[in-house]
Amino acid sequence: MSGATISIAATGGSAFSGYLSVPESGSGPGLILLHEIFGLNRHIRGLADMYAEEGYVVLAPDLFWRIQPGVELEYSENDRGIAAGYRERLDVDRAILDIRDTLTALRENRACRGKVATIGFCLGGKLACLAAARLPIDAAVGYYPVGLDKNLKDIKSLACPVALHFASEDELVSAAARSSIREALAGSDDAESYVYRGAGHAFNNHERDTFHRPSASLAHSRTIALLRRSIGPRYNFDALWEKHLEGEFVTCDADATIRTMVAQPYVNHVPTMIGGFGRL
Repeated sequence: MSGATISIAATGGSAFSGYLSVPESGSGPGLILLHEIFGLNRHIRGLADMYAEEGYVVLAPDLFWRIQPGVELEYSENDRGIAAGYRERLDVDRAILDIRDTLTALRENRACRGKVATIGFCLGGKLACLAAARLPIDAAVGYYPVGLDKNLKDIKSLACPVALHFASEDELVSAAARSSIREALAGSDDAESYVYRGAGHAFNNHERDTFHRPSASLAHSRTIALLRRSIGPRYNFDALWEKHLEGEFVTCDADATIRTMVAQPYVNHVPTMIGGFGRL
């Protein structure tokens, strides 16, 4: 799976870039992927390709373009300082307008069919929720959304399905902040808030030393469940499962069995938090 950089028309006549990844089927529900403070880097593009593999037409906009287009930072101490500077300079209200333009571009894309959700990480997690509160978004997922507790009025107005993933050891999102966000979501019938014990900030980023595979795997399963339920795509899993079992136990054809799975299959046994990733 590979995507491409596209141009997104901005309100006012200018434009900014975004990374678009389309599923092999050629179409699917839309997913706006909002990056961390490190910009639209390799990790975010990889996530876009992964969600495209799950059946979504994914568009990840460059949220820092008004400050500096094309920001792609790594995770060194020096880059963390630079990234923090971009976060402080970001105008959140303008960023929501850019997400609105991203939504327009995604809906106008022929590959995007049906509903559109937002998903974001860190800064992007906060923006995913704010965008869902202010724009016609059909579902929202936020991973360790820093600063979301400062926008409780927006959180209370969320009307779409929401899933939030927090880390118990996150120094950037305190227990008090998590509690205030959960209270703001209490009036919603379709809001899910999870805390992953033993995990720290950025537990879903496999390129960082805080990556926590059990939490990332479980969070991904929960995310896909919410997206499938809220915006699709909906597959005939019974037929696929029968084909999988046939290849595994009847014809004993390993290649045929693997073809019933995604390119990067994963198994997560929730009670024991034991599983595996990849085809090997």
